[in-house]
Amino acid sequence: MAEKNTLAAQPKLRSKKGHERRTNGTIYTVLTIMSIIWLVPFVFLVLQSFRSYKLEKGGMVDYLLPKHFSLDNYAFLFEGSNFFSWCGKAILVGLIAAAVATLLVHLCGKALDRREGEDKGARILMIGGSLLVAFAALVALTAALHGFALAGEAGTLLIALALFILVGFIMARVYLKQDSKLLRSIPGYVVEDKHEGAKKLCTLALEFLVLSIIIQHMLAPMTTSQYVRWYINTLTIALFTAVLQTAIVLSVSYALSRLRFKGRKLIMNAVLVLGLFPGFLTMITLYFLLKQLGLTQANAVPGLILIYCASSGMGYYISKGFFDTIPKSLDESARIDGATRFQVFLKIIMPLAKPIVIYTVLMAFMAPWGDYVFASYVAFGDPKGYNVAVGLYNWVNTNDFQNYFTRFCAGGVLVAVPITALFLALQKYYVEGVTGGAVKG
Repeated sequence: MAEKNTLAAQPKLRSKKGHERRTNGTIYTVLTIMSIIWLVPFVFLVLQSFRSYKLEKGGMVDYLLPKHFSLDNYAFLFEGSNFFSWCGKAILVGLIAAAVATLLVHLCGKALDRREGEDKGARILMIGGSLLVAFAALVALTAALHGFALAGEAGTLLIALALFILVGFIMARVYLKQDSKLLRSIPGYVVEDKHEGAKKLCTLALEFLVLSIIIQHMLAPMTTSQYVRWYINTLTIALFTAVLQTAIVLSVSYALSRLRFKGRKLIMNAVLVLGLFPGFLTMITLYFLLKQLGLTQANAVPGLILIYCASSGMGYYISKGFFDTIPKSLDESARIDGATRFQVFLKIIMPLAKPIVIYTVLMAFMAPWGDYVFASYVAFGDPKGYNVAVGLYNWVNTNDFQNYFTRFCAGGVLVAVPITALFLALQKYYVEGVTGGAVKG
């Protein structure tokens, strides 16, 4: 009897699974509350963007749901612009031109496969000729739909032709190249993909589509409203910055990860020390330097691209950490087979470093997309050089806040949509890039 009382008096041991459930429940509850707090401002922004500025006067109101749902604010953003009609025509022409160019390049590749002994000049002539025919089709379609007149546009036409032939030739050579001996020489690295040809073909068609739309904008530019101009400025800055900054960061990271040379440690330490100083310290100097070069106000777009890319090599830390995790034996095997350093970087390291490449592109794209400080400083006083952040701020700062608030919300929603979609689509690679680069090799 006493033994039973002793056992009953002992405290019950907690179940491990019960403890885990309680802990996980607490964590999920906290995360849910944080997510709601994070989403509330965005939900408010979206709902207010549908509140008509014509029917419901006032900026900040004490109710969340609009009394009259309307697209007036979004229509205002595109007033005076032929954006939608131009985009429809551009996509139609681009699809046709891309289909023609892809088909010609594909047929050219088939013909080259049958002519193994063809010299380099003949191959260049065949590919260049096929692209020239595709460009003629693009110009004809553009002239028919956009009302583009060939007379008096010789300079623009020649620039567009050079762009199409140069970029198109590079894409075509990448598509037609069959020499994968270097990659196959690495045991267990390359797995043959039976759908590789179809993937290359679709990629080539997509690249020609984008190139065709860019060239159509050169030949028959759209009429833009203020907001559309700001949006194009922002997109142009972000795209150029993403490409240039990614190339610079990955090149510096590879050099510091794989090469050993005098001053390597000194450079890394110096960059680390310089990175401790905020970039705002150089704002005045940068502004006067850009002003001397004529890259401020109306010409702020190239000036901002230069600012964002100039010191991008200093952000090599995460990329270098990722490259350190890739075995150096792959580099050595390729070097033994006769590959150059650039070939090793392009064909060996880059396919394995996909997560860090996408992470670098995403970070390089996001930084200028929402930048206000440098953009307002460089483009001060001229709306032609504004990006979206500066333009929207001036709407609610210098104009009537009560009337422009809902239009500000609509502009903010259109800014947030592409970057949110991009981040969600690449989230997996973003996490892999951060975690992979955080490991010291």
